[in-house]
Amino acid sequence: MAVSLADNDDDDDFSETHDINVTPFIDVILVLLIIFMVAAPLSTVDLPIDLPTSSATPQKKPDKPTYLSIKPDLTLAIGENPVQRAELIGTLDGLSDMSKDKYVFLRADKSVPYGELMGVMELLRSGGYTRVKLVALEGAAGAPAAGAAQP
Repeated sequence: MAVSLADNDDDDDFSETHDINVTPFIDVILVLLIIFMVAAPLSTVDLPIDLPTSSATPQKKPDKPTYLSIKPDLTLAIGENPVQRAELIGTLDGLSDMSKDKYVFLRADKSVPYGELMGVMELLRSGGYTRVKLVALEGAAGAPAAGAAQP
């Protein structure tokens, strides 16, 4: 309960004020802000893959994307969890938030041969996952990609 110490002539008792105390509310909001600032970077995929650059316009990322990564040693990972090629489709089918009509975001290191990339895409297609998007780093518009042949 809050009181006012204002000088009142009509009576000497402290009168109540009816103001909202927002200090606890602000404290809670600041704690939540800190929690979300710490948790947000942890929700991204953090595998060390050297992605190629692209000058294409960036697309809007969905709420919960499913990333399939091809590492430089040609091993596969869904998110950050390693998976064998033979178990890839079964693992994708077992994900609770994955369906055949959702996009699979395919990340491949620069050093991965084109044939290996196409082999993984063919494996996805044979399993019914035909909606695949390739992930690349954003590059400068109009600039050639790193490693591209110069005329």
